[in-house]
Amino acid sequence: MPLSEDEQRILSEIEQQLYERDPGLAHKVSNTTVFSHGFTQLRLAAAGFVFGLAVLLVTLQFGYLFAFIGFLIMFASAWYGERNLRRVGRAGIQQVTGSARNSKGYFGDASQRLRDRLNNPEDTDD
Repeated sequence: MPLSEDEQRILSEIEQQLYERDPGLAHKVSNTTVFSHGFTQLRLAAAGFVFGLAVLLVTLQFGYLFAFIGFLIMFASAWYGERNLRRVGRAGIQQVTGSARNSKGYFGDASQRLRDRLNNPEDTDD
């Protein structure tokens, strides 16, 4: 059910007051989604996995027991990441991939220009 014009006006006034009184909170609330915490935990799990891999590779020269500790760190990080991935769910993953597809990306429009050139080559050797 859509909001009436009066309700929309009241809501915009409340929003404007929030921006005036506490711009930090307003910025944080506007940039936070339902999935923000889950993705933060996924990044933490990925960093833990990489750390565990580094521990495994460095300690492998000292013995298998020390390397096993690195493996346990990797395993725990993978398990933690899997649990958070389940919490984020399909909707959160689609939100992130959708926003990644809509952004220009690292190379901007260069990839699209390259595709256009490859699909429509111009013969300049005439």
